Amino acid sequence: MKRAFPILAVLATLFVAYGFYLGLFVAPTERTMGDVQRIFYFHAPSGWTAFWLFFANLIASVVYLIWRNAKADALAVASAEVGVVFCTVVLVTGPLWARPVWGIWWTWDLRLTSTLVLWLIYVSYLVLRRFSDSAQTPVLAAVLAIFGALDVPLVYFSIWFFRTQHPQPVIGNGGSLDPSMRPAFWTNVAAFSCYGALLCWARYRVELMHREVEEGHALASLLDENSPDVEARPAHRGGPR
Repeated sequence: MKRAFPILAVLATLFVAYGFYLGLFVAPTERTMGDVQRIFYFHAPSGWTAFWLFFANLIASVVYLIWRNAKADALAVASAEVGVVFCTVVLVTGPLWARPVWGIWWTWDLRLTSTLVLWLIYVSYLVLRRFSDSAQTPVLAAVLAIFGALDVPLVYFSIWFFRTQHPQPVIGNGGSLDPSMRPAFWTNVAAFSCYGALLCWARYRVELMHREVEEGHALASLLDENSPDVEARPAHRGGPR
């Protein structure tokens, strides 16, 4: 596994670079929006990657609640952190795309608002994990993660069932994505997913090592507390014979 990580890191980086190349230079220029539409090739894949990372966080949180598995809790932390990164990319690239197309940076559209709420929930999750020292913190965080995951379907299906400012789906039934744009789109979906998985794996390993170090420090402190104090020993009262 240790040998596989650097190989996967190189492959994922090359995959992402190839996806960027397709999105910026190979995919045709959109007729009405022009080159700014190319943000789509990174905006949408970032959202998909954030979704499956939050789903991984949900599964890991449920596993922890049922079996109190420490590795599942570590995976929950890792997937939440990386998911927030990709969700942040979505919230940054969205306004950059919207400003020249809509004429505004932000509108309280259902898709946009629910995405912002999703980001805030998982940021709250990370704040709880970072600053709470209670023994019940993992349990509370797992419950919050399950609550946050309920917002993911709302974000995804908001443009399917409601009229919103956000463009309608371009993939699936009734999708309007031009066939010549699909290679760039799907390549970036796969590339961002692989890169997200790689980051999650790296963060998971760091989290496990961090917990091992904390357990070692706690054990060392416990041993120090139980060891006899040399200075506290009673002095020998008998003089030399």
